[in-house]
Amino acid sequence: MISVLSLPIVGILVTIACYVAGNAAKKLMPSLAVPSIVGNSLIVLIILFTPITLEQYMIGGNIIIMFIGPVTVILALKIYQQREQLKANIIPILGGCIAGSSSSLFSVWFFSRLFDLDNVITMSILPKSVTSAIAMELSVKSGGLGNLAISMVIATGVLSASFAPLFIKIFKLKDPIAVGIAMGSSGHALGTATAIQLGETEGAMSGLSIPVMGIITSIIWVFFF
Repeated sequence: MISVLSLPIVGILVTIACYVAGNAAKKLMPSLAVPSIVGNSLIVLIILFTPITLEQYMIGGNIIIMFIGPVTVILALKIYQQREQLKANIIPILGGCIAGSSSSLFSVWFFSRLFDLDNVITMSILPKSVTSAIAMELSVKSGGLGNLAISMVIATGVLSASFAPLFIKIFKLKDPIAVGIAMGSSGHALGTATAIQLGETEGAMSGLSIPVMGIITSIIWVFFF
């Protein structure tokens, strides 16, 4: 049994099954369920309460992580496909992403220094507002922990997807472009998934903000971190 559970296909199938379950939960409870939260929660429960250990799961899980790099390249295709919208809204998109990236990076850096966090932890949580592939790459190259970086990205996306609609109502944001940029620059893919539900323009602007946010964050990182 140990040999069977250690096969890479086990981790891959568990991930796919939990992903499907997360999407199914979203269809049943559109306003409550976030697919990534459901899927990740199921994976944690499986590791805790079944014979599959974390080490055995990661044999297949690492194969999935291997594809994060190529997926990042797809973001360039997204920019190309929406280049007309990017040209038409270049100032608000760049301005929003520069503000979002700067506030995210320097606020985390400030509080990390304030609470005297270890440099490894700091470098792991700094790139929390970009997509997982970029966050992991930046973190690891600066001495951080890739898995912790991805966890922070997911946590940030979950918070954005959960609370962004509330803040939109509180601050009475009416402009769909501003809403989309805010959600994309703060919540990346999960924020975009919520933005799409708010409207087509919101989803498009949020989707464009993801790669732009990644580029700007990488540039700031090179010069300051």
